[in-house]
Amino acid sequence: MCLRPFLLALACIFTFSAANAQCVGENLIAALPADERDALYATAHAEPFATGNLWRATRGAQTIYLAGTFHLDDPRHDAVMTTLTPYLAQSKTLMVEAGPDEEAALQAQLVSDPTAMIDMAGSNLSTTLPPQEWEALTAALLQRGIPSSVAQTLRPWFVSMMLSIPPCALQLAATGRGLDKRLIAAAQESGRPVKALEPFDTVLTLFDGLSAAEQTTMIRNALQVEPQAADFLTTTADSYFDSEGRLIWEFSRHIALGLPDATPAQTEADFAKAEAALMSDRNRAWIPRILDALQDGPVFAAFGALHLSGEQGVLALLKAEGFTLEPL
Repeated sequence: MCLRPFLLALACIFTFSAANAQCVGENLIAALPADERDALYATAHAEPFATGNLWRATRGAQTIYLAGTFHLDDPRHDAVMTTLTPYLAQSKTLMVEAGPDEEAALQAQLVSDPTAMIDMAGSNLSTTLPPQEWEALTAALLQRGIPSSVAQTLRPWFVSMMLSIPPCALQLAATGRGLDKRLIAAAQESGRPVKALEPFDTVLTLFDGLSAAEQTTMIRNALQVEPQAADFLTTTADSYFDSEGRLIWEFSRHIALGLPDATPAQTEADFAKAEAALMSDRNRAWIPRILDALQDGPVFAAFGALHLSGEQGVLALLKAEGFTLEPL
């Protein structure tokens, strides 16, 4: 199994707050030939709930407002907040992937036990990778402020994630102005409780099912597209603000099929496992928490936009629970 690096980028960009992402890159979807672009849109739009970042789910007297988010800072969030704030005002509870308490707990755990990201005995990447690839890896990590001595100790999955984030995003200070953080601040200001959709350490366990060999393959694949990290970030942000959440996922699949040595069967297997680990499994775990919060009144649930669409997306799962879905 060889999860492609941009899947990790999606996990970081749509699922976990990282840093200010004011990077300038090319929109790779806009640059596609017209026939490829049209085919890509058709594939994405064939999925359930493929477009739209704001929805209302109702079942009898129960109401859930659902907002797909982009966790990194962007000036376009100002207009989004203007749209979202009235719906938050109608809700009793804000639910997010990780609230302030969960972020504090994660930071405390990493300080007390950093082994989730660091192998104290060394990860042996310098000997596992061919010399040319190790040299390319250390150069790429150095651009992200990580010297080779530290790279030797990082878990391979974390190295792959770092490669998927452009240096410009890491070099800028975190602003805490991603959409989730803005919603949390608005909820706290109005006295609304903020509840988490999942345990604080979820991010540390997403790739537990990968072998050492699989994680090494992730790094080698990440190095192939690392020079375009800023382009992928720009493409992802543009797709989000165009309300085309599913499009970026299908574009990632499109790119994966074009990588050296890629085969359709293996790529589809990769994406099935990635979608389960990053989205579907988590979506199913969120539904009971959302339904439980509904006991206190209307809920506003905000989470990475990739979680909205698909047959196992949050919207489809709520529909299966008897909710009526309405785009807002």
